[in-house]
Amino acid sequence: MPGENLSRDEAQERGRLLSVDAYDVALDVRSALAQGADADTFRSRTTIRFRCAEPGAATFADLLAPSVTAVTLNGRELDPAAVFDGTRITLDALAAENVLVVDAQCAYSRTGEGLHRFVDPEDGEVYLYTQYEPADSRRVFANFEQPDLKAPFTFEVTAPEGWVVIGNGAQDGAAEGGRHRFATTRPISTYITAVVAGPYHYVSDSYRRTFEDGTELEIPLGALCRKGLAKHFDADDVFTVTKQGLDFFHDHFDFPYPFGKYDQAFVPEYNLGAMENPGCVTFREEFIFRGKVTEASYERRANVILHEMAHMWFGDLVTMQWWDDLWLKESYADFMGAFAQVEATRFTDGWITFANRRKSWAYRADQLPSTHPVTADIRDLEDAKLNFDGITYAKGAAVLKQLVAYVGQEAFLEGARRYFKRHAYGNTRLTDLLTVLEETSGRDLAEWSRAWLETAGVNSLTPQVTYDAQDRITELGILQEAAPSHPELRPHRVAVGLYRRQEADSALVRYARAEVDVSGPHTAVPELAGLERPELILVNDEDLTYGKVRFDEGSLATLRARLGDLADPMARALCWAALWGLTRDGLMPARDYLDLVRRFAGRETDIGVLQSLHDQAQAALEHYAAPEHRERAARELAEGALRQLRLAEPGSGHQLTWARHFAAVAAVPADLQLVQGLLDGTAKIDGLDVDQELRWALLEPLAAHGLADEAVIAAELARDDTASGRRHQVRCLAARPSAEVKEQAWQQVVESDALSNALVEATIAGFAQPGQQELLAPYAPRYFEAIERVWRERSIEIGMDVVRGLFPDWLVERSTLEAADRWLAEHDRAAPALRRLVLENRDDLARALRAQACDAAAGARP
Repeated sequence: MPGENLSRDEAQERGRLLSVDAYDVALDVRSALAQGADADTFRSRTTIRFRCAEPGAATFADLLAPSVTAVTLNGRELDPAAVFDGTRITLDALAAENVLVVDAQCAYSRTGEGLHRFVDPEDGEVYLYTQYEPADSRRVFANFEQPDLKAPFTFEVTAPEGWVVIGNGAQDGAAEGGRHRFATTRPISTYITAVVAGPYHYVSDSYRRTFEDGTELEIPLGALCRKGLAKHFDADDVFTVTKQGLDFFHDHFDFPYPFGKYDQAFVPEYNLGAMENPGCVTFREEFIFRGKVTEASYERRANVILHEMAHMWFGDLVTMQWWDDLWLKESYADFMGAFAQVEATRFTDGWITFANRRKSWAYRADQLPSTHPVTADIRDLEDAKLNFDGITYAKGAAVLKQLVAYVGQEAFLEGARRYFKRHAYGNTRLTDLLTVLEETSGRDLAEWSRAWLETAGVNSLTPQVTYDAQDRITELGILQEAAPSHPELRPHRVAVGLYRRQEADSALVRYARAEVDVSGPHTAVPELAGLERPELILVNDEDLTYGKVRFDEGSLATLRARLGDLADPMARALCWAALWGLTRDGLMPARDYLDLVRRFAGRETDIGVLQSLHDQAQAALEHYAAPEHRERAARELAEGALRQLRLAEPGSGHQLTWARHFAAVAAVPADLQLVQGLLDGTAKIDGLDVDQELRWALLEPLAAHGLADEAVIAAELARDDTASGRRHQVRCLAARPSAEVKEQAWQQVVESDALSNALVEATIAGFAQPGQQELLAPYAPRYFEAIERVWRERSIEIGMDVVRGLFPDWLVERSTLEAADRWLAEHDRAAPALRRLVLENRDDLARALRAQACDAAAGARP
């Protein structure tokens, strides 16, 4: 709709004109229990008090709503038909001080944007929650939707009696007749306001702390979930991590938590991981585990809890001026979440997960044609939506980890403390942060910022070594390279580790280490000269910097032969990540990577790394293996998975992980028969508990291979007729190898908006299955015919799901690449955000073709 995509220029002009003093927002959501069309909308009445720097000027308020009942500006009634166009309310003849009142009918959401309404299929209960970032609060109340126009908010929510209702502030007195009024917040941005309402299961606790000056802080804690999940809700563990995080951040930030209470709501059909609404943090309910999960799942949840908590300071207390500096909150929260996890919780190996998973996300994003500096050029809200990516989060966090190594931990944390005190409840830019870090570190960070925050791309670091006749190092150096498209060479603080076996059959261990500042194309490491020949040289040991690690020939040969002997789990994770990078870059044949996984993944002790290896092996098999080799590679991968499943400790997380991996790669009749037997109970593996979540994981490959029809899937749903069960059912239905099934799934996602965001996601996940290329081939041209219309007609969240999820990457052929190129050439005026998504998918496809060529060449060698 016109005006929906707010531009940076418009926001800057409005920010120059206006200062907002207060919002009073009254929502009436009793209609949520209605039936049919009566349940489509709710009443929203907003009063905004604001000042204008140029009396007589004009501006606009934001509102996405089906209808507006009344608009009053400074006591003057405005005709809604004249001033409201569906996205904006025109405001002219402003006074120095203004009062705007907007009474509207706003729409409940089914896409997770705005006020989402969910009906629980298990018991018919209705649940509501809001999700706004970057700009969907305007779907719930009229406002000035930009992060720099902060104000105090007072919310009043009228809900069905008996409902639990929470917001950013504590409830002000008891609810009367379903009317809940909440304490006024400190000044915050519109996108982090929140309301959660429904018959939620609520658990309470409290956090207490006494400061050195004797003052005491008490924070009421709450944790919420749907009633149907209450029996699975381990709120005690959530509170344990929460308290550990609050201790950590109070220890290091010297700024007491400023938002009163701290509720954490686990909500259904959430379209992202979590959101840092102050006092009312929201999470996807999948973080409540219905069955057995590995310790990696608990670690991931703890990381998200701490990430969102870090936002209370980085993002909520101090907020970026505009989305250009989104990294000021996301990079810091990603770094501080991992830092707090390692220092304050039981998950002391969090940096291994960071190196293995988070940075893989960053390296992929930073090699796409859409790569951008950490501090980005965000022209409008569509740009902002797409920049919640691996660069803004994981690369930024890795760069901050490198900065800590560069300036020292205490200088870094003292910079944060000054930043909070100097800019509390305000908005900042890059220069504001650099100023305090320069003060505390004594370093000029302008060049560091230019290299790391203001340029795009990733460097590769390769050891170069020579030896004398006695097998001692004569010279060891580090070669730094960059892609021609982004030729920047950066300063890196790295550790270089030398590894060897102490005895012939012993583990590979580090026997020497040196730290060095890498700059320019070649940097010598003189501290290691004269040492005995290593079997492995690991550049970026301990993961201090951000860069692709390469190996010399001797080190690569060692990894091919003895990767499983590498004793240190961080070093092993870094080597695995580097080998995956070589495979993605078409420098290592996919068959070689899959061989390494088959031979050495069974010796991996870190469960999170193991899960990554399984994901990457499946990606290598599906996208990077030469087609003529794929059937054999799949059979060998499944054989290896079954072997490790039988060897794994009964009841362990490793056993569960191997069971899921085996089911995912099973393809030959004997393997599928075992999967069927595990599902129906005719086959057993000692210690493996086939709970409901694992049952669905076993059922999907059976459906994809035509061994579970609609009746079988319906029978499984009868066992698990819950919101989670419905999502699994939809995914399994879409996975079946039938032209009719694929057409139905396509119609439901592309041609209809009847499905909720969660069911759209599930349908897309099931649609494209390995080995179904012939069935899916007709949808490649249909994809390119439909995407511009989908982008225009659907919400950006659903548009992104469709454009990313249905791109025909199942057809790794030159013709698909040519089709993408034709679309890009013929749609040069399409929305930039849409073009970016297609360009990224096109690049992944081109990478897959290069990797397949590498794998095919390896197969052709004698």
